[in-house]
Amino acid sequence: MVNLMNKFILSIFIGGSLFASNSILLPISFQSYFKQIITNEKKKKIIYNGNMLYSKGNIVKWNYNKPTKKEVCTNNKNLIVIDHDLEQITRYRLSKAINLPKIIKNAKFRRKQVYIAKYEDKSYTIQVDKDGKLMRIAYYDDLDNTVLIIFDKIRYSNKTINIKKLECKIPKEYDIIDG
Repeated sequence: MVNLMNKFILSIFIGGSLFASNSILLPISFQSYFKQIITNEKKKKIIYNGNMLYSKGNIVKWNYNKPTKKEVCTNNKNLIVIDHDLEQITRYRLSKAINLPKIIKNAKFRRKQVYIAKYEDKSYTIQVDKDGKLMRIAYYDDLDNTVLIIFDKIRYSNKTINIKKLECKIPKEYDIIDG
């Protein structure tokens, strides 16, 4: 269940270049700390913390630190999840990825610093700061869980991030599962 959620969550960050629409800014790259809160229908919560990198070219790397240590990397075609606690690597081929610039392009102003976007039968609530930088994204995943991603200390850049920083380093001694 968690791997499926991670796969979907990562897919929302697949996207492009410097993009400004509806006062929401999406740079060529950004780095941020994050808190990801997943709440099921029974109101049970799982809270993850870590940091992430996003760069033009559809490349995203999430480094989860709590409650488990794992890395999740995607390039819009493949997704790799390295679970350090389980010493396990799961690789997926993505059949469909959500494009963040298209979500932002579809965003409609709701109220001050809040936008609603509809994209591929999903609804996203996007909150920005006074400068139009991402602060929060909320949506329902494919399992009807509420997903809230809160960005903290986000740093935007107009330069791509070095590809080596965005790659998951696969330990040779870990088990590999192709999903």
